[in-house]
Order: sequence, then structure tokens, then C-alpha cells
Amino acid sequence: MSKTGLFLGIETTGTGTHPASWRRTDSGAEDLFTAGYWTAVISAAEELGFDAVFLPDSFGIQSGNAAVTRGRLDAVAIAARTAPLTSRIGLIPQVPVTHTEPFHASKAVTALDFASLGRAGWEVTVSTTEAEAKAFGRKAVQDQASLWHEADEAIEVVTRLWDSWEDDAEIRDVPSGRFIDRDRLHYIDFAGDNFSVKGPSITPRSPQGQPIVTVRADTPESTEVAVRRADLIRFTAPDLPTAVARRTALRTAIATAGRDPDTVWILLDLPVHLDDSSEQALSAVHELDTWTGAAGAGDRPLQSQADAAPRESAQPVDADSIRHVGTVAALDELLAAIARSAAADGVVLRPLALRGALHALAAQRRTATDDAAAGDALPTGPVPAHLVPETLRDRLGLPRPLSRYATTGAAL
Repeated sequence: MSKTGLFLGIETTGTGTHPASWRRTDSGAEDLFTAGYWTAVISAAEELGFDAVFLPDSFGIQSGNAAVTRGRLDAVAIAARTAPLTSRIGLIPQVPVTHTEPFHASKAVTALDFASLGRAGWEVTVSTTEAEAKAFGRKAVQDQASLWHEADEAIEVVTRLWDSWEDDAEIRDVPSGRFIDRDRLHYIDFAGDNFSVKGPSITPRSPQGQPIVTVRADTPESTEVAVRRADLIRFTAPDLPTAVARRTALRTAIATAGRDPDTVWILLDLPVHLDDSSEQALSAVHELDTWTGAAGAGDRPLQSQADAAPRESAQPVDADSIRHVGTVAALDELLAAIARSAAADGVVLRPLALRGALHALAAQRRTATDDAAAGDALPTGPVPAHLVPETLRDRLGLPRPLSRYATTGAAL
């Protein structure tokens, strides 16, 4: 996979987004609940040049029968375990807010930003199922409007808490015996329909000040929150023209909300399966579908590259998304087409079989490196910008914001 100017993310869902991916011999399913599995996956993604890894999470077990992967590790914990072993890739775990106090979400993401030296993000999600509600027993399942109104308030609380310590609040003044300057800690005094939070946070302001907030524009309710709150917006589209139209609509909505659209990155979700040839990739997907009994249940055209003839597959997963089943070279052509058409500012690959995709990308990189060496064309000079350690905000070209309380004087 080559750099196209797009922001490149990868979503690491268990052994892959396909429910039968654990049955592949290369899945590593036997290690799925070990730290080694996740550190290897995320380190490989960093080595391959991805800008960020997105880590799904939920308070509910995955749906399905005994034939599908069930259970998961905590996404923030995975990111925190991986943070000191990586140096460049952004770490963006999902943290549901429906049953989580925003104070705890704030502290978890702040801690991750410290551990990663400024590479933390937060994908805001809501809990929609009865199983998740029963796991806590505090309230019934909420409708979309209620869920995202609560999420909107949660984001406001979390981002206020991130600002509740000014950057220079920690003074460590030995002569006076003061570790912090109390005048630089602030109450947030939030009172809404779902939360009443005094503050301040118990954690100092993190390297990015405000870690990156991500929201998926999946529903009208989540889209409304995304355009007002998110730094990264994820969306899906069945084809490139629709993606162009949706990105344009999102940018218009962002401007209407009083924000600069150029400060928000709009990322297209792209389910993929990669193999040595298109035929092998299609055969592998058919095998996955057969294992789940889905073959023939969801036939639709596949877009292996922007201008290629449609292909047929029985893959029912992500039926509303542009998907790529084929070679890494064809994926590069699709990414180039996305960049040319301005369909998105970046993509988030969602591998049907995670380790299979990483292996295919690594093999393509080895081949490209060998070809460059054979031609005595290895690059010289400074390290490419996308390989230099930096904060996730730096990578996105977003400034580090000042604390909103720094000039108000609303101190303790």
C-alpha cells in the first residue's frame, strides 16, 4: 500500500470483521485474548505506515451463535498496553458513554494520551442493546435521539474536564512546598439533562490538551453530534459518487454548525480482503461466507478498484459500504481514485480477516523494497514525515488548543 495523501486508518476487530475470520489458519485466534496478539497487530500496522488504529469496544457480547467470535478485551487497555511499544501510530479506542460516567471516560483517554506521548483519540459510541442495559441495570434501552443527546452532553463534559487543568498548573515549587497552582485548576460546573459535574479532573492536562474525538455519522442523530463535536468523522457509502455527495453534505453541515470544515477530517470506512490475486481473494471470502452459511445471501457488486468492472461476491458484511476484495495493487488504485475524486480525506480499512490483510500488505512492502534495492533506487535524505514521531494532532495538522479556562479566571 502506497501513500496517496489520504489519512490511513485501520480498524482492528478481533480476528477480522467477518464473523468466521477466526477459522482461518492464519487468524491467530488462539492468542486473541493475549497482549501479544494485540501488540503484534498494532506494531505491524505502525510498521506498514498507518496513521491510526481504531479499536472497537462494547459492553455487550457480539451477536451470533456459537460459530462466531464472542468476547473482547477492553479497547483502552489494549491501546495503553501498546502505547509504549509504538512511537508514531495514533491509538483511537472506542469508549461507550451510555453507561459510563464522563469523568471516567475523560480520565482513561487522558491517561492514554500521557502513555502514548500525545497519540490518543477517543471514538464516541453509544450502547443500543438490551443486553448492555441489563449489564448495568440502571436504565432501560434508549432511543437514538436520547442516546445521542446524552452522548453530546458527555462529550461536552469530557472536553471541559480535559481543560480543567491549565497547562502550567503543575508547578512543583519546592521552596513553597506547592506541587500545583490552585489558581490554574478550574471547576467545570456542568449541569445538563443527563449529568451534573463539578470538576475539576484529577489528571493534569495531557500532551495534546484535547485528544482527538471521533464520531461515526451512521444516523441523523449521530451525524448531528459529529458535525458539531468531532475532529474525525467516519462514514460509509456504497460507491464513490455517493461518498463525494456525503462528504460535501458533511462539510456543509460542519460550516452551518459554525466550524471550519478544513479542521475536520472525514474518513470513509472501507471493508477489505487482500490476497495474492483477485481470484484468491474472492475464493477466500466465499470460504468465509460458506463457514457462516451466508453464501448467496447477500450478493451484490464489489468495487475492487474505482474503474474496474463490478465483481460478484456473497459477502453480506457491511452491505452498504464500498468494499475491496482483491490485491494490494488494486487497493492502491482504489485509494488513488478516492483521493482524486475528493470522496474523503482518508479511509479506515476494515479487514474481513485482520492478520491476512496485514500479511498481504507486508508482503507487498517487501516486494516493493526488493524492487527498489535491485534498481538502486532506495530513497535517501530526511526520514519521510509520515514516519517521524509526532502527536496525532500534529499528524492531522490541528493546533494544540489552549485550555478554555486559561483566561477566564474561574479558578478554585
